[in-house]
Amino acid sequence: MNVMLPDIPRFYTALAEWLACLQCILEMRRVIKGWKFNVLSAGILVILSAFLILTKDAGTFWWLPCMAIAISIMFFYIYYSCDINKKDAGYCCVRAFIVAEFAASIEWQIHCYYTYIVGFNNKILQSIILVTVYAGIFLLIAYIYRKYMVRNDKMNITNQELLAAILIGLAVFMMSNLGFVYSKTPFSGQYMMEIFNVRTLIDLGGVAILYAYHIKIFDLRTRYELDSVRNILYNQYVQYQQSQETLDLINYRYHDLKHHIIALRAENNPQKRNEYLDKMEEEIMNYEAQNKTGNQVLDTLLTSKNLYCIQNDISFTCVADGNLLDFMDVMDICSIFGNALDNAIECEKKIKEKEKRLIHVSVSSQKQFLIIRVENYYEGTLQYEHGLPVTTKKQAEFHGFGIKSIRYTVHKYEGEVDVSVKDNWFILNILIPIRQDSK
Repeated sequence: MNVMLPDIPRFYTALAEWLACLQCILEMRRVIKGWKFNVLSAGILVILSAFLILTKDAGTFWWLPCMAIAISIMFFYIYYSCDINKKDAGYCCVRAFIVAEFAASIEWQIHCYYTYIVGFNNKILQSIILVTVYAGIFLLIAYIYRKYMVRNDKMNITNQELLAAILIGLAVFMMSNLGFVYSKTPFSGQYMMEIFNVRTLIDLGGVAILYAYHIKIFDLRTRYELDSVRNILYNQYVQYQQSQETLDLINYRYHDLKHHIIALRAENNPQKRNEYLDKMEEEIMNYEAQNKTGNQVLDTLLTSKNLYCIQNDISFTCVADGNLLDFMDVMDICSIFGNALDNAIECEKKIKEKEKRLIHVSVSSQKQFLIIRVENYYEGTLQYEHGLPVTTKKQAEFHGFGIKSIRYTVHKYEGEVDVSVKDNWFILNILIPIRQDSK
């Protein structure tokens, strides 16, 4: 039976698009909250509904331009509500649009079946169908995307990833709506229910494809970040081994000083004696750069970094009880102190006035907590993202893993990392509970 069925009401489409955008927004960190966000959301729903209703009879020629404007309204809603860049907002907009198309399509197909095929024309039933289908679809989408929520980090979608998502969305939209706009194409059906089925199935396929693509993007990104953190951990451990070799050489040179003293006593030339003394003084200063904390791993790292600071005119001081680190793995100690000191040294090297190049490290305990504090003089304004400093290097998505590596390592011990700037001092605070069974 070929029954002429009406197309989806424009308000239903607007409501689905608004709900899809709202779902994406609630997954991310918002910059507009409270009553301002409520007013913005209500305004977007009114604008989107009014625009779609007013352009209902715009004609086939204006179909694509009107849809482009509606998508622009969705993009505006997502972009100005969340702390994301334009590429991330565009990616979310594509996802929201396809999910909205599917929700509106399947809801209206069920509505038409009971109303025009079964003949059960009841306003209460129609309202129940609308609420039930929309609630079910968007709750299901929220559930399957829950694992890949990005509330604590930006997605950093690349140009290629955004282009691929747009092409998928465009293909799904064109194929699912082609039968309604143009009746004489190889992809158009002759029966309305047949066209409804095709549209719903294509939209469902589009949702599945975008979800699979979303999983692929974030799995690759997570794998890349974990590999980067592991590489940093390994490199810090290699640096520790190299530093240990350097420290052994310094100890050898120190114990060899007695032979220099014998040669110095036998030297009668004052000029040569002074040159010899200067050389001995330099070697003694290098040895004094060693830090005796009670933990061999920490001693080696601090000595290595201290020697590097001496070479770069950076004043390095340390007050540390290394015995407090005995419960930690060697690679974890290397990761925390290696990354923290590398970041501090890199910052100090940029300061032109050498007397301001200052770094201080302290390791202490208080009320069964290990407290690690790394401070360095800092000039400039620090930008934060979710409690951690934003890297100042270009291509931020491929940098900033040093502080992430520290946080990753600290979280292994159920600790926390805090970063702050006060009175031109960059302060990295690490708090780790000391378990009784770890002493």
